[in-house]
Amino acid sequence: MTASSESAPDDVPDAVEALKIRFRADLKLAMRARSALEIGALRALIAALDNAQAVPVGDAHKRYVVHAFGDAAVEVPRLVLDAGEVKRLLQAEVASRRAAADQFDQLDRPERAAELRAEAAVVARYVNS
Repeated sequence: MTASSESAPDDVPDAVEALKIRFRADLKLAMRARSALEIGALRALIAALDNAQAVPVGDAHKRYVVHAFGDAAVEVPRLVLDAGEVKRLLQAEVASRRAAADQFDQLDRPERAAELRAEAAVVARYVNS
């Protein structure tokens, strides 16, 4: 399976959203191909981008205030990541999978190490795109 060549729509606000659109398109292809490894890797990448865009709450989580559904007071924009931050995040995802694979090799679990290296290869496809 190869990464999709779909381009993002012109109304996409930033590079992260464009990449998420690409990930979701590739996820659909992986699901059709029943490629569990790619499905897991792509879902993890989408989650990693979502987490990177999360707004820090600090001490705000300690005070619970009931709000009405749709109350604009609780809506905050997600963080905007530049291309360099996205590239570093993807590189970190590749590095963490490779490091975990090395640890599984040391634990004499070569099959799990091979899976992690294959996931790292899936993620690496997106690093320079």
